[in-house]
Amino acid sequence: MEKVTPRILPGFMELLPADQILFNDMYDKIREVYESFGFLPLDTPVIELSEVLLAKAGGETEKQIYRFQKGDNDLSLRFDLTVPLARYVAQHQNDLVFPFKRYQMSKVYRGERPQKGRFREFYQCDIDIIGGDDLDILYDAEMPAVIYHVFKKLGIGDFTIRINNRKVLGGFFASLGLSDKIEEILRIIDKIEKIGKDKVVEELVKIGVPEESTDKIIDFITITGDRKQMLESLRALGVEDESFVLGVNELETVSDAMVMFGMPEENFRIDLSIARGLDYYTGTVYETTINGHPEFGSVCSGGRYDNLTGYYTDKKLPGIGISIGLTRLFSQLRDNGLIAPKTGSMAKVLVIPMDKDVLPYAVQTANTFRANGIPSDVYYGTKGMKQKMKYAARMGVAYAAIIGTDEATNGVLALKDMNGEGGQKTLSVEEAIEILKN
Repeated sequence: MEKVTPRILPGFMELLPADQILFNDMYDKIREVYESFGFLPLDTPVIELSEVLLAKAGGETEKQIYRFQKGDNDLSLRFDLTVPLARYVAQHQNDLVFPFKRYQMSKVYRGERPQKGRFREFYQCDIDIIGGDDLDILYDAEMPAVIYHVFKKLGIGDFTIRINNRKVLGGFFASLGLSDKIEEILRIIDKIEKIGKDKVVEELVKIGVPEESTDKIIDFITITGDRKQMLESLRALGVEDESFVLGVNELETVSDAMVMFGMPEENFRIDLSIARGLDYYTGTVYETTINGHPEFGSVCSGGRYDNLTGYYTDKKLPGIGISIGLTRLFSQLRDNGLIAPKTGSMAKVLVIPMDKDVLPYAVQTANTFRANGIPSDVYYGTKGMKQKMKYAARMGVAYAAIIGTDEATNGVLALKDMNGEGGQKTLSVEEAIEILKN
């Protein structure tokens, strides 16, 4: 029989157990923070009807969709978690309590060209808050507070949450007489960190922005200062556009509330270059960067949207959300040596029966350990003691509970510290439990 080379498609991440344990640890820490703020779990189908999933899609997004036919059904794999959320909320709006706070941490699929840091299958860790008719501006401040606690818990270095408001940007561009080009300008300036100031100016000129206005736009988005200085600089511009004034007031309310929520000011700042290119954002927007690794780009982003469910219902359901691309973040951290897997088994103790006769007592011992919250494994092989201990060492368990005929007869075990610090002691099961718990 001809053998098939075992392999996976490019753009998919598959980990060895030690790395998977590390990945799961990050996943669990993010989930714990989300739940600590009252977000409810949600899991939508990987496959959606194309008509539903692609209601708003177009351009590059639609080109990246994995779409296929099964029988009479036109189906697509979800490409993010936001569109399925919009469908879910519109479909179940009569059964939900608003504001509806949900988190979803699941895989999504995009048929883009795989490269370093870009995947075709990857985990997104999303939270969104959907309001019924309206959504208080304080939720805009709670969102970065969640981000702050996530990255503090992950412990991966200093980070900065950069905030802005699309009303400020749109109002300023409108004051320059560029109301008909706001969305195009937003998409261009959102790329300034990737393509640089000169390229941004070049692209602005291409869409018909006058040269004197390009200078004003660049000067505007590069204003710097602390939180209060930024707000003073914005008001000092004297822009009377209603949207601009509202946006500046919202920025002040949100940033003041972030301080009220206990966020240190060194972990956030107002940055007028943050635009978020997606056209459904309407107010506050965020991007988070790791200070020591700007090459990572944004590791968590999102913002406020007025009516994401508009393609599915007439009811206005404003919301705000953020997303962490966990697969990409994990790969960047691992590749740069910022995280490293710890060798070790999921079990804390490996129970090793010396022969078949003591197997019932060995299994009973492992069950007792587990009943006391101690993850335990049992070695069932019939190899010699040397091989059994070698297996325990390779698995990375902290302890081995060795059981021979004498131990089984006397209702005890020989507990060996695999790190060599505690040696080997003959103990009752209860005494072993106390050591393993501590």
